[in-house]
Amino acid sequence: MTKSLQDKVIVVTGAGRGIGREIALLCAAEGAKVVVNDPGGAADGAGSNAAPAEEVVEEIKKRGGTAIANFESVAEAIPASKIVKSATDHFGRLDGVVNNAGILRDMIFHKMSVEAFEAVIKVHLMGSFYVSHAAARIFREQESGSFVHFTSTSGLIGNFGQANYAAAKLGIVGLSKSIALDMNRFNVRSNCVSPFAWTRMIGTIPTETDAEKARVEKIKQMGPERIAPVCAYLLSDAAKDVTGQIFGVRMNEIFLFSQNRPLRSVQSSDGWTPESIAEHAMPALKGSFYKLDRSADIFTWDPV
Repeated sequence: MTKSLQDKVIVVTGAGRGIGREIALLCAAEGAKVVVNDPGGAADGAGSNAAPAEEVVEEIKKRGGTAIANFESVAEAIPASKIVKSATDHFGRLDGVVNNAGILRDMIFHKMSVEAFEAVIKVHLMGSFYVSHAAARIFREQESGSFVHFTSTSGLIGNFGQANYAAAKLGIVGLSKSIALDMNRFNVRSNCVSPFAWTRMIGTIPTETDAEKARVEKIKQMGPERIAPVCAYLLSDAAKDVTGQIFGVRMNEIFLFSQNRPLRSVQSSDGWTPESIAEHAMPALKGSFYKLDRSADIFTWDPV
């Protein structure tokens, strides 16, 4: 049986641990040649360590696959472009990019430092742009390619203490949709995945109360290996007509997320004043207002 990614070349950023590692392993098992990118920093981005990426490459080779390690950071344009160049230099082409690299610098908004906000934006949003932008020219020329970007319900829905992360992750949704629109004519696809999985980054969730401890125990059931199959599918030719979408993956559940569209409207032939908006427009619209929900308020049932 032909493997779904046979002879394709795939770049996976942040592939030394967690979800990225599982994606790299599965892509290789499905026949892809994989660039395992990871500078090996801590969960907050500090430091570097070649071991995580090298260990994933060794595991892939042990299983009979093909992979190389890359240690560049996605947070700057030139190093990010070298990740893509390593794929073409070693394997002669590029077929897919998984923008998985990420860090966390959680803090309640009024206490969040400028540095913490910018650092998270640089890795998640700018990193996704830098790597995608370098790959886009290759995809344009060969008239094929697939991007898989990672978003989060922190941006899609909301969460406490993650203004930097939420802004980056919702920005990635806009980036992905724009790529899908601009590059559809060249048979290039772009989709988002919002993962629910226990990883090193999620391991920073506080566990001080009984409720928090119970929540974390539920999350621990959701291994990162559950995320990889959807990503491998989106990189394959079987997904040739799937683009511009946002998918969620939680244990054995796959969700298709909604995208922003108008809910209700009000109209005044005489135009609006602040007073008439307060008296008529807002009362008419208020029934469709969104609450200040967090992800846990929306996903209230246990993973299945």
